[in-house]
Amino acid sequence: MPFANFKVPEKTLTPQQKEEIVTRTTELYVEIYGERARDNTMVLVEEVADGGWGISGNVLTLAMLGEAAATAAAPTDTDDA
Repeated sequence: MPFANFKVPEKTLTPQQKEEIVTRTTELYVEIYGERARDNTMVLVEEVADGGWGISGNVLTLAMLGEAAATAAAPTDTDDA
């Protein structure tokens, strides 16, 4: 049975977004394994509580992830060149 487990920060996805993850993941497995996989594919979207995970020995929070995303999206001096 194909199984996919997505762990996401708590309260960051709408019910529609979770449904899209389930639907698109199932379709991907069907594309790979054939139609026989549809009825047996399990997709789990788990919400992790704020501060419930980390990287490189540091606990991550939703605020920290937001700051990192804002920094990555900010234009740099080289963007004007």
